[in-house]
Amino acid sequence: MSETLELAVVIPTFNELRNVPLLIAKLDAALGGRGWEAIFVDDDSPDGTAQAARDIALTDRRVRVIQRIGRRGLSSACIEGMCATAAPVVAVIDGDLQHDETILPAMLNALQADATLDVVIGSRFVAGGGTGEWDHDRVAKSALATRISRRVLKADLNDPMSGFFMIRSAIVRAMIPSLSAIGFKILLDIMTASPRPLKFLELPYTFRLRTEGESKLDYVVAMEFLIALYDRMFGRIVPVRFVMFSAIGAIGAVVHLAVLWALFRESGLEFVAATIVATLVAMTFNFFLNNALTYRERRLKGARGLFDGWVSFCLVCAVGAAANVGVAAFLFEVQHGAWALSALAGIVVAAVWNYALSSRFVWGRY
Repeated sequence: MSETLELAVVIPTFNELRNVPLLIAKLDAALGGRGWEAIFVDDDSPDGTAQAARDIALTDRRVRVIQRIGRRGLSSACIEGMCATAAPVVAVIDGDLQHDETILPAMLNALQADATLDVVIGSRFVAGGGTGEWDHDRVAKSALATRISRRVLKADLNDPMSGFFMIRSAIVRAMIPSLSAIGFKILLDIMTASPRPLKFLELPYTFRLRTEGESKLDYVVAMEFLIALYDRMFGRIVPVRFVMFSAIGAIGAVVHLAVLWALFRESGLEFVAATIVATLVAMTFNFFLNNALTYRERRLKGARGLFDGWVSFCLVCAVGAAANVGVAAFLFEVQHGAWALSALAGIVVAAVWNYALSSRFVWGRY
């Protein structure tokens, strides 16, 4: 084994306990004779993934662990791992064994042989690569995401959605301030954030099926992909988190009006009382949706966490809620029963307060 550290392999994980020893064994076999280290960046997995990596690290100094508490996200995990090494080159590989670690030496050789090369990408969509046993639905979704991604890239990549790549550490460190760290496709973030077009090489590999653990792909991940694209295209104009919060607020406004209509117009409840109930229901709806989407990387979990967060959300938005009810009630009296317009005016007044205060005092303190 080389005494010089040549490569750091960053492995973002969440609930990959059984895959940790398997992946280390595979890296050991693939990178024999090279100077490498593996950095597991674990988002506080409840299954003990971080401890499994520590157990190996007791006898293998090439293994390191970063256990993140209170924050989540694949892209941000990759960034932390890439900044935590002295190696001149870093690779990102999933902890689920679906990427082909046997091409890591060829990726490293390419970077060492060509000083002008910036990044080497494991590609499923060049000659010799493939998606393995993916079903038709997943192939179609991946093809759509690839087409969308290519519209915002500064490079003609065949596989812009790849999560398997190797890059020079200095390049990543230089662009850290401009990375969004949103979503699950860090390569897309890097390629679009670079102030200059990065010279790249794509090497083929065949995507494997997961054999241990559970897939992390879900509809929220797909939403994060779209959010990341928006952030890269328009985030400098209107911050993506504000857009998400506002969009959820708009949906909450529909919920507010629906509850108000049911209570005031259908049940005959007095308008101010109906508005108070509608406001509380809408705030609860907004809290849970924002927790799942807007603040996904630091979302609150568990019955106690969710309850405390909900209480905090209601408390910090009390000023906005009071303004909502007060403005709506005032306009309702002035406009002689124009209940919908009155309610919307109250919602608009409360919106800015809700965003500013909840960002700071609900999710900002975790």
